[in-house]
Amino acid sequence: MRHRNCPDILPPRGHAAKRRSIIDAAAAVFCREGFAGANIDIIAAEAGVSRQTIYNHHGDKDKLFATVLREITERTNERAFAILDTFPDQPDDLEADLVAFALRFNKNCIWGREGTVLRKMLMAEGERYPELYEVWRREGPGKIESALASRLARLAHAGYLDIDDPDIAARQFMALNNAEINMPSMFGRSLSDDELLTAARRAVRTFLRAFGRRTPRADRAQAVQEA
Repeated sequence: MRHRNCPDILPPRGHAAKRRSIIDAAAAVFCREGFAGANIDIIAAEAGVSRQTIYNHHGDKDKLFATVLREITERTNERAFAILDTFPDQPDDLEADLVAFALRFNKNCIWGREGTVLRKMLMAEGERYPELYEVWRREGPGKIESALASRLARLAHAGYLDIDDPDIAARQFMALNNAEINMPSMFGRSLSDDELLTAARRAVRTFLRAFGRRTPRADRAQAVQEA
C-alpha cells in the first residue's frame, strides 16, 4: 500500500553519519511505500549508500523497520521532553499558559514531521508488528504521559487543578490536544497557525471544565442552586 501523503525526512548533508542517512531514508520509504512496497534498493538509493552498507548496519528489512520505529520514537521523545520543560508549573493565567503549552506541543511534536511519519508507519504496519506497537506505546506516549502526569499533579497540589488520578488526567489532556489535528495530519492536510491555536484552546477549555478547580464563589453558587 502506497501512502502518498507521508512527509519526507531528508537525509542530512555534509558530514552527517551514514547511519542517520539510512534511518531517515528508510523512514521516508516505509511511510511512502508501506512495508510491502519498500525494498532495500530503494532505501539505499534515497540514502545515497550501497545496499550492502544497509545490510552491514541494520541487517534485513524487518530489522531495519524495527530500528526506524525505535529511533524515530527516540527523536520524537527528545522533542517532546524539551517542550515538557516549558510546562507552566507556576502559571500567571492557567488557561492561557496551558493553551500556549498545548500549541507548542502541537506544532513541534504532534504536527511535527517525524511524529507524522511515525504515526503513519504504525497505522499501516501495526497489525504486522503488534509487539513493536506495544514497545512504541510504552516508550513513546507512555513516557511522555507519565512526565506530564507529574506536572499536572504539581498544579493540583498548588491548588490550580482538581485531580484524583494524574495519569488519567495526562492521558485525557493528550487525547484532547490531539483530537482535532490527528486526522488532518494523517491525511496530509496542513493546518494554519490559527487552526492549531483554535484546536489548542478548545482542548484546554474542555480539560479545565473537567479538572479545573472551582473558585469559592463558584462553589457557593452551586451550593445555592442545589439547596
